[in-house]
Amino acid sequence: MTAEIELHYWPTPNGWKITIALEEMGLPYRVKLVDIGAGEQFDPAFLKIAPNNRIPAIVDPEGPGGAPIPVFESGAILLYLARKTGRFLGEGERQRVAVEEWLMWQVGGVGPMAGQAHHFLTYAPALDPPQDLPYAKDRYRREVARLYGVLDRRLADHRFVAGDFYSIADMAIWPWASLWERQGQTLDDRPHMRRWLAEVGARPAVQRGRAVAAERRTSLEGDRRAQEILFRR
Repeated sequence: MTAEIELHYWPTPNGWKITIALEEMGLPYRVKLVDIGAGEQFDPAFLKIAPNNRIPAIVDPEGPGGAPIPVFESGAILLYLARKTGRFLGEGERQRVAVEEWLMWQVGGVGPMAGQAHHFLTYAPALDPPQDLPYAKDRYRREVARLYGVLDRRLADHRFVAGDFYSIADMAIWPWASLWERQGQTLDDRPHMRRWLAEVGARPAVQRGRAVAAERRTSLEGDRRAQEILFRR
């Protein structure tokens, strides 16, 4: 029997990427919660696995050559798991290139921009004192809108992001895109994105991955201690 992968996790979009992938790939895993609102991401033991003090991270006890390997950064984890299982990375070089392009698009674009939109639209105005910054709110709202326009146009001609096959690129983008309302977006003019969100969101493995530790996901708006830790105030 395949040994369980150790997943260091908190229920955030980046965390969901990996629970979704593990569920889709049928890999056994056990969750080690890292309460980022309590500062557990700065624990020395965790930093040995994830030196950037961010979740998610994994430890695969059956890594290359049969030796354990830690992997941090969600994009790197997705690529590692896809190579390990030989699944969801496409068939042939052209498909693999498309998967990698859209995975990098998420890692370098959608994730950071949507995260900033979340911050300035929701969290910053609730800080003490409030930081209600119209320029920042508009800047990130517009950039997320631009990115989702790119996504909608891509999905007009393709069932999934990298083509007509489901891949780790979809697993990476969906968790962030599913929170479009909190990013100040609308789907009224993005029918292809709406269709894709519904299709991916209906997959049983996606639903199971999204549900992991869902009860621990709370709002930061009134949690001053968590704000101090996460935003270094």
